[in-house]
Amino acid sequence: MSDVLAACERARAASHALSIATKAEKDRALAAIADAIEAHGESLIAANAKDVAAAVAAGTDASIIDRLTLDAPRLQTIAAAVRDVIAIADPVGERIREYTLPNGLHIEQIRVPMGVVAMIYEARPNVTVDAASLCLKSGNVALLRGSASAVHSNTAIADIMRDAVRATGLPSDIIQLVPGTSHADVQELITARGLVDVVIPRGGAGLIESVVMNSTVPVIETGIGNCHVYVDASADLEKAAAIVVNSKAQRYTVCNTAESVLVHRDIADVFLPILVQALAAAHVTIHGDADFHAAAAALDVSVVPVTDTDWATEYYSLDIAAGVVESIDDAIAHIRRWSTGHTEAIVATDAGAIATFTAAIDAAAVMVNASTRFTDGGEFGFGAEIGISTQKLHARGPMGLPELTSYKYVVTGDGHTRG
Repeated sequence: MSDVLAACERARAASHALSIATKAEKDRALAAIADAIEAHGESLIAANAKDVAAAVAAGTDASIIDRLTLDAPRLQTIAAAVRDVIAIADPVGERIREYTLPNGLHIEQIRVPMGVVAMIYEARPNVTVDAASLCLKSGNVALLRGSASAVHSNTAIADIMRDAVRATGLPSDIIQLVPGTSHADVQELITARGLVDVVIPRGGAGLIESVVMNSTVPVIETGIGNCHVYVDASADLEKAAAIVVNSKAQRYTVCNTAESVLVHRDIADVFLPILVQALAAAHVTIHGDADFHAAAAALDVSVVPVTDTDWATEYYSLDIAAGVVESIDDAIAHIRRWSTGHTEAIVATDAGAIATFTAAIDAAAVMVNASTRFTDGGEFGFGAEIGISTQKLHARGPMGLPELTSYKYVVTGDGHTRG
């Protein structure tokens, strides 16, 4: 048996004990993880320094190195996030539905863990802790496959977490790093049907597409966000400019960032100069149509000609595709063509326009007079999220603890037989 399948076997065995652990037992383990991260800060930073040094030597982009880097304040934030999970209600055991049939059979639909969750993610070692914590609280074993670029960091973090949960009496195998760093190891993980219950990829489009196309284990697709902001003819222009800039520039390397803005023709003459200036002040490069070019030229602002490639691109940079549409129907048609189903926003005061947009747009989240940046488990009040699903089965949008569960039926009779 390969090392990967052996890890999956251990995970399956450990899942039985974790599935019946009490909230108090799981919370003690989470508290131990948080304490251990703080207590072992120096060793974690030392392990992380090896990954950072390798990334620098390889000429890795500065933004990726920043996401890879751990320091004392970031470790404190990670530990605090684990303690936040303790405060979240445990979904396991919740009765979703309960009723008694006319024949006397009592039906209960009860929330239960998924079982074994495989997380495949890229260069952010904090995800190792986030994923393990959310899986633990929801009663799931976490099989963690981070990128090779964070192997020293992830190994050190996982070892500390495993020791911490073992000290509280839970099996250490409820948290495991998947052995190996090759694509073949990942392929073995995502085809381990019967051992792994669900795979959640978290990262760039290439990673997610590869997992979706090659996995035989069910996949929850996350993250790809080609998000739009449509500014309607009825919009409050000051609010609209603020929403567009915040959606694009508040944090531009995440999946809920706006990548395109569409402006209704009726307000273009007035609004485009306002928006161009606001985006330029935020150091955003506009990839615009002829209307945006004309508005920008009058303000001595450079605009790049927009292409179909721009409309299709999730930039992860301070770039935005921009165009003028003749109507709300044109805006909806454009979004339907280019959207990845993550988050779409309308800025409007007209109730009819808002109703039309929210009904017609097929996305995990539709924002009305609010930034696309609010599509986030924490902002939704979930307390935490393991990712943002862009599919429709089994979860959609930010995934909190309930989305990491399934359910079963418990049917109680009194000698009932079926005639």
